[in-house]
Amino acid sequence: MLSRIFSVSIAAFILIMIDLYVYQAIKIVIIDLNPLWTKIIVWTYWGVTLLTVASLYYYNFGNPYIFGRVSRTFLLAGIFINYFSKLFAVFFLFVDDSFRFVKWIASFFNAPGTTSLSEGGITRSEFLAKAAVISAAIPMATLGFGIVSGAHDYRLRRKTIRLPNLPKAFDGVTIGQLSDLHSGSFFNKKAVKRGIELLIREKPDIFFFTGDLVNNKVGEVDDFFDIYNKVSAPLGSFSIFGNHDYGDYTSWSSLQAKQENLKMLMEAHKLIGWDLLLDENRRIKIGNDEIAILGCQNWGTGRFAKYGDLKKTYAGSEDAPVKLLLSHDPSHWDAQIRPEYPDIDITFAGHTHGFQMGVEIGNFRWSPSQYLYKQWADLYREGNQYIYVNRGFGYIGYPGRLGILPEITIFELKSA
Repeated sequence: MLSRIFSVSIAAFILIMIDLYVYQAIKIVIIDLNPLWTKIIVWTYWGVTLLTVASLYYYNFGNPYIFGRVSRTFLLAGIFINYFSKLFAVFFLFVDDSFRFVKWIASFFNAPGTTSLSEGGITRSEFLAKAAVISAAIPMATLGFGIVSGAHDYRLRRKTIRLPNLPKAFDGVTIGQLSDLHSGSFFNKKAVKRGIELLIREKPDIFFFTGDLVNNKVGEVDDFFDIYNKVSAPLGSFSIFGNHDYGDYTSWSSLQAKQENLKMLMEAHKLIGWDLLLDENRRIKIGNDEIAILGCQNWGTGRFAKYGDLKKTYAGSEDAPVKLLLSHDPSHWDAQIRPEYPDIDITFAGHTHGFQMGVEIGNFRWSPSQYLYKQWADLYREGNQYIYVNRGFGYIGYPGRLGILPEITIFELKSA
């Protein structure tokens, strides 16, 4: 407990120091305002600091769950946006202070009687102070816009994939994909409903959900059950677990409680009407033709838990002419799927969210996600194998989207 108190206190100290540093620029910017506005800005500025520090201690030593899910989400998002934006201001202020330090050092080497480089005193540049405040305001406004506008700006994306071995009866079959719902993060049920209705109107022949139904606990689904259960497809609706579905990122009263939550989540998939694939496969038939749908539990490189067993998932599907695999983490593709199972035609993944921010203009795509994942958004091909990485329908952490917008994907399978 003492080490935790110490760690939280260090974090609080750092945040207060950031606020003190940025406040030096705030004072210069508001110097010409009337006294009333000056007081409002000062009290608001330090009030936010007090609220942040109080929240930091309460979240670590109190019971944050007495507040509603949406309230917690926005409080944490507000803290993140506030200090992330201030880092830009800190950069400008640090540049100014570095320049002033150099001038101060240079003043010791000036010949007597000459004009000092520091003439006029070591005062903060008004220009850089204003630039610091503006540089903080821009990301703050942008991230706020991403919450208000981007979080539920759903995009319907269409892809045609041609397979040389596709049975004739499946030529033209459509697949709808959702991924990364993260039900516990949603704050606008009506918007979520509108997004799901975009998929329903497409009437895909097959439906895939590629993991992360919840952030941590099955109860997150309760408010959205009557929306999700409208998603169905005549040839089958299939789902898998993502890394968040196992409850690894929250505390539990016991291992039994965690296991019970996972059991209930399995039942939730069933009640919604989705066939949850736990390292297993299914056959879909149209007339005398058939293809295999494989569903592997979460497996990824790096720090994420490896629950999936691809060998078990694949077993029994060897003779299927086309194999479609659901695997949440796209890093699975290069690490295990392609090298060991070259006859898995298409892998459907999610997980990355495209970092929930980036730039997409035409065929140009950039996101911080690309520095962590080789395949992070859209369709990729190596030889005769494909992987599609869905950008995700929901969000986690930052409750918004900037540039990398939430998606519903419709695929059409065609013979090559």
